[in-house]
Amino acid sequence: MARGTEETQVRAHGRSVRVSHPGKVLFPERGWTKMDLVEHYLACGEGALRGVFGRPTVLKRWNDGVAGKPFFQKRAPRGADREYATIRFPSGRTADLLVPRHVADVVWMTQLNCLDLNPWPVRAEHTDLPDELRVDLDPVAGVAFDEVRRVALETRAVLSEHGLVGWPKTSGSRGMHVNVRITPSWSFTEVRRAALALAREVERRLPGRATSAWWKEERTGVFLDYNQNARDRTVASAYSVRPTGLVSAPLRWEEVPDVDHRDFPMDTFASRRYAAVGDLTDGIDEAAGDVGGLLDLARRDEEGGLGDAPWPPHFAKQEGEPRRVQPSRRRQR
Repeated sequence: MARGTEETQVRAHGRSVRVSHPGKVLFPERGWTKMDLVEHYLACGEGALRGVFGRPTVLKRWNDGVAGKPFFQKRAPRGADREYATIRFPSGRTADLLVPRHVADVVWMTQLNCLDLNPWPVRAEHTDLPDELRVDLDPVAGVAFDEVRRVALETRAVLSEHGLVGWPKTSGSRGMHVNVRITPSWSFTEVRRAALALAREVERRLPGRATSAWWKEERTGVFLDYNQNARDRTVASAYSVRPTGLVSAPLRWEEVPDVDHRDFPMDTFASRRYAAVGDLTDGIDEAAGDVGGLLDLARRDEEGGLGDAPWPPHFAKQEGEPRRVQPSRRRQR
C-alpha cells in the first residue's frame, strides 16, 4: 500500500474500505499516519469490534491530528452498507448514530480521523436500557498511577461482593477503566445511581485515596466518575488509540498490581501485546450481571442521609440533586 497516494483500499475481514490520504500524519511528534492507525485496528479487529459491536457510537474526529482539537459528530454520514440507530439526548433531541457490526465499520471510523472509539453503553435494540456500567478512575493531578491500581483492585472487590464482574483496562491516559456488563433491565438513572453507590463504597474503604466528590476542589486521590453512566456520556472503548499515542489496553486482574499505563504505545501494541495475549475482552458479553445489589447499597446510603450527587452541567436539574454551586463559592455567600 503506497502511503503517498491520495487514497487506497484495505480489506477488513472480507470487506473493502476506502482510506483517503493514508499518509496523513495524525501524531506529528511520532510521525504516525492514518494508515498506521488503520493497521492497528485491522490487527486488533476482533477486540476493537467487541467494544463497539451493536452500540450507537459517536464519531470523535481529529481532522487536524492530535495537534488540533477533536469535534464530536453525533449525526453520522449516511451509507447504504452501514447501520444506524436513533438515540435521544438529555435535551430531548434525537440523532442517528452509527452502529458498528463489522471490522470494516471500525476502519471506516478511522478513515474519518477517529482515533478512539466512543460507544454508548447500550445496544441498538434497547437504546434506553444500558447493558454496561462503566467505572472511570481519574487521578487528581500529581497522584501516582500506583494509587489508580490500588483503587481499581478495591473496585473489583466491591463489584464481586455485589455479584458483578469487572473487566479492567488502561484508559490510554493516566487512569483506568473497569467495564461491567449488566443485563439491560435498568434505566440510565438507575445505573448511574448504582455507579454512585459503588464510588461511595470504594471511597469509604480507601479514605483519602478514592473519592466520589464531583467538585474538583474537594477531590483527593482517584475520582470514581459515576457521571460517566449518565445518558449521552461515552468512554473510549477497549483497544482505542488515545491522543497520547497509547492504547486503552484490556488487562488480566493479576496484571493490575504491576501494570504501567505507558506500556502500550500504538506502534508496538498489535505486534507485541495483542499478538501475545489476544483479545482479553473475550467472554465479557457472557458475564452480564445484576445491579440490584448496588441499588440496595444506594438505598442504604439514602436512608443514612446520602442523597443524590451533582449531575453533569448540561443536564436539567434532577429531583433530589444538591445545588450546583462550587463549594468555595457556596461558602462565600
